Amino acid sequence: MDAQLDEKALESTLAESLDDLAPDNKTVSEDEFAEVVGGALEAVGGTLLFKMRVENGENGEHVAAACIGDAGNRQFLLLTLPTSGGALKVETAARSTNPVAGIAAAYAGLMDAFKTAA
Repeated sequence: MDAQLDEKALESTLAESLDDLAPDNKTVSEDEFAEVVGGALEAVGGTLLFKMRVENGENGEHVAAACIGDAGNRQFLLLTLPTSGGALKVETAARSTNPVAGIAAAYAGLMDAFKTAA
């Protein structure tokens, strides 16, 4: 199967699982974001790598990086949600234009190295 089709199917599956989880248009706390992301990743067997809040002028957003699969068969995801509320956006890190997407694979590699060293 084409890798791009796999990415689209993965994004679509996650988006469908988020319909009931995403908060309405209201300010979203770190805890609420973690709950939404946790529910979405649980639905597809994903693992949270890290989450952060990013400020961009007056507009802030919660950002989480996650992965599905392991070792050489791993796909990286980026989940973003405006701090003011709205729809949770899910995309593969490979297709994302968000600068945080580039950190996901490097972070996962670092965690793999720590596990090996431990």
